Amino acid sequence: MRDLLPVLSGWYAARTPFGLATVVAVSRSAPRDPGAAMAVGPDDEVVGSVSGGCVEGAVFELAREVVASGEARLETFGYSDEDAFAVGLTCGGEVTVLVRPVTPEADPTFGAVARSVAAGEPVTVATVTDGPAPRGATLAVWPGRVGGTLGSTGLDVAVTADARGELALGATGLRHYGPRGERREDSVTVFLHSFAPPPRMLVFGAIDYAAAVARIGDFLGYRVTVCDARPVFATPKRFPAGVEVVVDWPHRYLHGTDTDERTVICVLTHDPKFDVPLLEEALRRPAAYIGAMGSRRTHDERMRRLLESSLSEGELARLRSPVGLDLGARTPEEVAVSVAAEIVALRWGGTGVPLTATAGAIHRAPSG
Repeated sequence: MRDLLPVLSGWYAARTPFGLATVVAVSRSAPRDPGAAMAVGPDDEVVGSVSGGCVEGAVFELAREVVASGEARLETFGYSDEDAFAVGLTCGGEVTVLVRPVTPEADPTFGAVARSVAAGEPVTVATVTDGPAPRGATLAVWPGRVGGTLGSTGLDVAVTADARGELALGATGLRHYGPRGERREDSVTVFLHSFAPPPRMLVFGAIDYAAAVARIGDFLGYRVTVCDARPVFATPKRFPAGVEVVVDWPHRYLHGTDTDERTVICVLTHDPKFDVPLLEEALRRPAAYIGAMGSRRTHDERMRRLLESSLSEGELARLRSPVGLDLGARTPEEVAVSVAAEIVALRWGGTGVPLTATAGAIHRAPSG
């Protein structure tokens, strides 16, 4: 959805109705996660995807219908044993899609939400998907304000509280309520879609490997910062456009930088005077991933020095070193793929084993 907003904002500003399809639930091996979106606008222009190609044709027709009728629709698509190439997911999964018309009258907060997402301001959009409440009604929830309504004051109050909790976690998913927001009932289903600012990737050591890691981090949607104490190496022209480059001692910069449970920290300096004090700082703070580059010998020496610090065993166990998965990587670009693969595997609980050697669902549910 985040990637579609520039196009959708243009349609919205021109007061051109469009149909917006959003994945609100998946099961088994569905190809897209909740929040994936597709829109059908003027002259049947299509942007986005809800299944990677399996059901886009059917969703296209649904989007045209909801624009014509002004009524939102909820549809579930799944695998068909009789005809795997009929409308359905040949991967064996199931995806539930909410398709709703978007106009300034139907969704008066859409423009404000789009502006917030573009500016990196956190916001959650709550949308009724089913039950005795107006299907497709939306409530936009920011940390300090709300806009829109789901049809009743009680429901708005309950959903606002939950939406702010989900926003703090960057979480997206379905919640259930009574028609007036009752917690013990589940007749109304609401989809909470959180637009938290992009997670950060902090890369320390302005070397060729750092440029490749920064490039793939940007591709994966991270807000990337490269930091090095040596100004001759830490120059913006050596890194992709949009990557922040900072000249500072790594541990000092990290000490003054906020991190959270989504932050990725890549230590590529492999120089004890830089990486030991940096890792002492990194391993004591929240982060999704902390990896350090170096040979086995460098790793052993680094661990010896870290063991002499006051870090606990639990803190030391968070370190991924040597960094990356065993892909046989040689070039900086290949090493960056190795590092990115380890980050993705850790995020989703993957094993790093070839899929040909595994069984069961390919797309794992998020842990926790």
